[in-house]
Order: sequence, then C-alpha cells, then structure tokens
Amino acid sequence: MDRTLLLRVFTLSINIYDIANKAGVSIATVSRVFNNTAKVSPKTRQRILEVAESMGYHPSAFAQSLARRNTNTIVILVPVLSNYYFMEILAGIQDKISSCKYDLTIYNIKAFESTETLHHEIEHVLKKGLGDGYVLVSIHLKEMEWESLQRFNVPLVLVDEFSPYYDSVSVDSVKGAYTATKYLIDQGYRKVAMISAVETSKPARDRELGYKAALRDAGLPIDPSLMVTGDDTYRDGFTSQAGYAAMIQLIQHPSSPEACFCASDIQALGALKAMNDTGVYLPIIGFDDIQLSTYLGLSTMRQPMYDMGAMALDKLLQRIEVPETTVSHTVFSPELIIRSSTESPTEALKNLSLKKKAHYS
Repeated sequence: MDRTLLLRVFTLSINIYDIANKAGVSIATVSRVFNNTAKVSPKTRQRILEVAESMGYHPSAFAQSLARRNTNTIVILVPVLSNYYFMEILAGIQDKISSCKYDLTIYNIKAFESTETLHHEIEHVLKKGLGDGYVLVSIHLKEMEWESLQRFNVPLVLVDEFSPYYDSVSVDSVKGAYTATKYLIDQGYRKVAMISAVETSKPARDRELGYKAALRDAGLPIDPSLMVTGDDTYRDGFTSQAGYAAMIQLIQHPSSPEACFCASDIQALGALKAMNDTGVYLPIIGFDDIQLSTYLGLSTMRQPMYDMGAMALDKLLQRIEVPETTVSHTVFSPELIIRSSTESPTEALKNLSLKKKAHYS
C-alpha cells in the first residue's frame, strides 16, 4: 500500500494499532479492509470488522477521518425537535456556537419505548463520525449502556441526564419537586397528586423522590394511586397527551385529589385541557417554565433551559480542546414561579366570573 497512507493510518489514532493488535494482523491489513484497497481473506476481514465494532469503529467513519482529522461540527442529539423544552435548550447552544469555528448539526433520535433500541441508534450515530463532539439532550439510558458508549472515545455532554462517565448539565429535580409539592401543601391541600413519567427517566424518578419527601415531611401519607403517568410512553411520557390522560384518571379517582404537581409543563398543558373539558378544577404546578406557560398562567418550577444549553456547549468545547479534563457536573437550582393555575377553587371561580362579567359589560 502507499507509504503515506500507511503513515496516516498509523498516526490517526492509537486505537488503529489496537485494532490490528487485537485482531492479530498488521496495520496495513486493517487499512486494506477499511479502504478496500487490496484483497483480504473473508475470515480475516470478518475478524477485523468484529474487533473494530467492539472498539467503536465503523469503516465509513474511518474513511471520513482519513480525509480530514476534524469535522469542525458539533452534533446535537434530541428525541423530539418540536418539543418546547428542547427548542429552548437548543437556543442556548445555537447562540453560543455562533461565535465558534464549529458548525451545528441537529440529529433527531427516535423516542423508543426500549432503551436498548435507543442505545443502538445512538451507537449508529456515533459510528458515522459526524462530529468532533456530541450533546445529548434528555436521552435516558441505563448506566451500563452509558458506560458502553465510552469505547467510541468521542466527547459527549449530557443535558437533563447524569452519568459519571460524561460531563453533564441538569437541574435539581428533587429540590424542584419538593418545593412545588410543599407549596401546595402549605396552601392547605392534603391530597396532592402527581402526574409523573416512566421510571426509566431519571428526571421523572428524581421528581417523584422530591414529591414523596415533601409529603413525608408534612406528615402526609403517600398514596401510590395518586401518582399517575397516563397511557402514553412516547418521550418517556413527557407529552401533553400523557398529561391529559393522567388528569382524566385523577378526576375519576375515588379519593378526589385536591391539587396536583406535574413533572413537566408539557404534561401540565394536557392536564389543563382535561380540566377544561370536564369542568373540574385542581390547582396545578408544572416543571420547566416553557414560554407557553406564561401565556396560559401555569405555575411552574423554572429551570434555566437557555443557560443549560449554553453551558453544555462550553463543557463540550473544553472537552474537545483538553480531553483529559476532569469530568464535571453542573446542577442548576429551579425557581418557583406562581401564576393563576395555583389559585384556590374559590379564587379561580371568582376570577372567572369577573372575567366573564368584564367581557359582557
């Protein structure tokens, strides 16, 4: 093979040598397999490809990296592009990257019910070698799955998730849920329900912990039947459809909950629609403070989504420039924002009457 190409193969990454060493072949043979420049026996080819796969390499990604050492591209992986939460995170990333040398690519990861399938799709993206670094927004995997992604040896930053292996940016969901639930309890409500999400989601698990802790500290019983998720597992249940279905369940619940904490604003919007459709009112608090919540009067726990996006990009750029930097985790503290959705039923009815009177006067 060409000596210049061989030198570039050798110097590209020490892992190229590792592939050859583990497969028991020469570096030149590995290069022939990846570039199809000469004939290699099927058995040897298969062994090399299996070793490369186990180490996180992919022939197409390898070929791209031969052409250029760096892509000058940052890739953002998100489950749902139309979600308000993601759009505000992305705004922080977009504005921050505008002053950098990098281009931005957004890759829509499908939201699967199975984390195993989701894990395979992320692996597929990383194998393509599309970027110099990746920001993963609200993608929730099992710890062993996060650990397995280390073999790709690429900079990753997590937003709205945590793993000891990667830099991350998140909000204190336990504290936020505790604060929201305690506020409702302090208003005199004793049967506070929760609209949650699927248990594979770390934010959902943490918000359940905060909700339960607030009830315990107030000396109130924890009723599992008042913790509902609806029947929609798309996006881990963080959807308006799930919120709508969950509120219908609560409205029909024999215990008659008096108020509700919702694990996200998106779910709370669906819950508000369910209350409007049924004519039943419960004081409700969401979590996020997406822009739409302001216009709908939704009380919520505000997390600084724009700042989280900007910080995630800062962490990723630092990781790209200095790979040996110590892994860091930034956790923002949420802020309670009170709007009309937490009015008491009496206040809500009074205000509605005044609005109607003003409208017809």
